[in-house]
Amino acid sequence: MCWPTGPTAASLWASIPIREPGMPKIQRIIVTDIPKPVSHYCHVTRAGPHVWVAGVVGQAQDGSIPSDVVAQFDIAIAVMDKCLKAAGAGPEHVDKVQVFMTDITERPKINPRRIAYFGENLPASTLVEVKGLVDPRMKVEIECQAYVD
Repeated sequence: MCWPTGPTAASLWASIPIREPGMPKIQRIIVTDIPKPVSHYCHVTRAGPHVWVAGVVGQAQDGSIPSDVVAQFDIAIAVMDKCLKAAGAGPEHVDKVQVFMTDITERPKINPRRIAYFGENLPASTLVEVKGLVDPRMKVEIECQAYVD
């Protein structure tokens, strides 16, 4: 496909609406009482009823990272919960969760915590073993999507 260029292109692009009337605005939320994002992103976004939580890890507010995968998971799930609440959601609204682990054999250690958090609200789920996370001490990362009607 050939994209138009030149003076007529400017008028063409200017006539294309950025957002259709009635389309929901995107809320980009930085949660103040959790660690700041390590790059150029926000903790959570919401567009209408749809909520996306960026990947969260087991790093405490003071920057410390426990060596145990369960302690890291507990921190990550608490941070994810704060992000969901900042967007008006909770575990009952999560429809998809992705978990990334550096050692998938440790899944049985975190699964009881996951069951305790979601209870009867079973989201679709993906679990992936990865070579590494943003910090080599990190063992688990969680991200999720939710729908708030």
